[in-house]
Amino acid sequence: MNAPKRNILVSNALPYANGLIHLGHMLENIQADIWVRAMRMAGHEVHFVCADDAHGTSIMLRAEREGITPQALIARVWDEHTRDLRGFGVEHDHYSTTDSEANRELTGRIWNALKAGGHTESRPVKQLYDPVKEMFLPDRFIKGECPNCHSKDQYGDACEVCGKTYNPTDLIHPYSVVSGATPIEKESLHFFVKLADFETMLKGWLAERRDAGGLQGEVVNKLQEWFTDGLRSWDVSRDAPYFGFEIPGEPGKFFYVWVDAPVGYLAAFKELCESGRKPGLTSADFERFTQSGANDTEMVHFIGKDIVYFHTLFWPAMLHGAGLRTPTAVHVHGFLTVDGAKMSKSRGTFVNASTYLDQLDPDWLRYYFATLLGPTLADVDLDLKTFEERVNSHLVGKWVNLASRCAGFVHKFFHGTLAGALSAGERAQYDTAATRLSACAALYEARDYAAATRLIVEVADEANAYVAEKAPWLLAKDETKRDELHVVCTLALNYFRLLSIWLSPVVPAIAGRARDFLGEGWTRFDAASTPALGARLNAFTPLTTRIDPKKIEAMIEASKESLKPASDAPTSSAGAASAETSAGNGTDAKGIAAEAAPAKATESPIAPTVSIDDFAKLDLRIGKVLACDFVDGSDKLLRFELDAGDLGKRQIFSGIRAAYGEPEKLVGRSVVFIANLAPRKMRFGVSEGMVLSAGSGGADLFLLDVESGAQPGMPVK
Repeated sequence: MNAPKRNILVSNALPYANGLIHLGHMLENIQADIWVRAMRMAGHEVHFVCADDAHGTSIMLRAEREGITPQALIARVWDEHTRDLRGFGVEHDHYSTTDSEANRELTGRIWNALKAGGHTESRPVKQLYDPVKEMFLPDRFIKGECPNCHSKDQYGDACEVCGKTYNPTDLIHPYSVVSGATPIEKESLHFFVKLADFETMLKGWLAERRDAGGLQGEVVNKLQEWFTDGLRSWDVSRDAPYFGFEIPGEPGKFFYVWVDAPVGYLAAFKELCESGRKPGLTSADFERFTQSGANDTEMVHFIGKDIVYFHTLFWPAMLHGAGLRTPTAVHVHGFLTVDGAKMSKSRGTFVNASTYLDQLDPDWLRYYFATLLGPTLADVDLDLKTFEERVNSHLVGKWVNLASRCAGFVHKFFHGTLAGALSAGERAQYDTAATRLSACAALYEARDYAAATRLIVEVADEANAYVAEKAPWLLAKDETKRDELHVVCTLALNYFRLLSIWLSPVVPAIAGRARDFLGEGWTRFDAASTPALGARLNAFTPLTTRIDPKKIEAMIEASKESLKPASDAPTSSAGAASAETSAGNGTDAKGIAAEAAPAKATESPIAPTVSIDDFAKLDLRIGKVLACDFVDGSDKLLRFELDAGDLGKRQIFSGIRAAYGEPEKLVGRSVVFIANLAPRKMRFGVSEGMVLSAGSGGADLFLLDVESGAQPGMPVK
């Protein structure tokens, strides 16, 4: 806590300005906000900014459908987003939108610098074009039959059933998600950033960040795959009609949304510096924080693992090419699941932030997330029963009850004033606890909130054991033991104060009420080093309550109701699939297809007839699951390692992650797989078959059961 003061600019990923913030977004916002609060309490200067990601095709189309301008849509969503973030205690110093003039100027400045440095190029590109809407179609606005497994209604970049990646032109019977028309191929001039120019720099930057703790090792290891065959140029342009910034000097050509989105971090900070709203911060600080080689400042991003490539390859390359500083740290987190599965509309677990706030205390969720968040990429599961139990036990039973059990005695017998001194033994107990909890500062900085809260709970248990041993309710009955009662209550309430200080970054609202009760206004962790003695307490009122399970049920029911499609809304699989895809983190999918209204042909209830000879070509076998885990870099795939008997071991990638949020539970299970499917090389590895499941896709998939007598490698007839 006596380390030199640091100057840090912090941002978290930009929510897309196309819908409400949900609990997936809140996972990241809460993680970043806890870190910011903790770093400030450690004595550092931190500037916390963010913005709505306000560009792209889906915003343009949604505004068109609603009969309003994109700017009107952006303004409305900005109001909704900032309301919900404030509701959860997430306090950005400035929250902007990426369609700001500051962002336009900075994006143009970076592009012109890249161009002047010879880091850009242009060439014609063939794309699919909607002849009805007269627009080029992004990959996620095209659907059709997978060329690999022939599943229907798959997106133009990857199949959600078999996991195969491909070009949109490879789809069979493609159609536009926007109009339903069959797209045509059309050529257009596109602009690119030559990432190969920055390959050496990026390799060095990644290694430096890993060694300095600014980027997780598993992220760096994954990124190495991109260098195997050399970095390809990045397509950074889109054709009109498109809602975004026009590329300087190129009429009808617009920057792809992921060009100006991260620039929005800097633009938001520039606006803050020029606003005069934050004491001591001036326009000169923007240059101080962003100049290349700045050693007295830091730039830290919090993001989800689905947008790693944009922030750790494209973004630092753009910054370096423009002569600006690169990020000091990019902290990556996993996805959010609910009750062990992907957030689901049908189950009511796709919960908007506002729906949660209507029923439950935001600090409860902040605390629960903190107990699970560590420095790794592990996913976080909102187990609703554990959520209830943890809040009731930890926050109420172990922390708040310390105050509620002793405050009454202090007011009744000692005029609401704590003892002026502790005995040597009690002071030693306090000092030991304070020393132990001082380790939380480093744990918060390392983003190991789970370890910090575990340590806090351990000390809370010791404090409650002390109160139970001393039994102040019995001491209060004996007038001769008033002095002892006073000291016991004073130490107990100082335990409560100590815990409150270290919980402040996690539960700021409840901790604020604790400060009011204690009559203090601490802003630094340093306040924990010495106890408060002789202090006058204010009247004690309940700081928080236990969770009523009926409130959780009401939230789930409200989520089901609020997410029901309107009677005149499209009910295509495109909308459902996109909403499910964005549930994990909410920062990458951008609600693309969920906001479009595709027209789709009526499907036959049964596939075309095949002969027995056709069926005999499939070699179906039994496989026993030896290992099953998530695939880094994919929110759709699970990696299976199967015991296939005489066939040996098989590795198979299967697109069923949405249906099985806890893959480790599949270990030991027997499955049916196609053994003679041609091996397929994916960027994650080689897939040697296909695991069979029933269902319509997404979360609606079920592995086929195999009776216990079937052995690995047995053929299925």
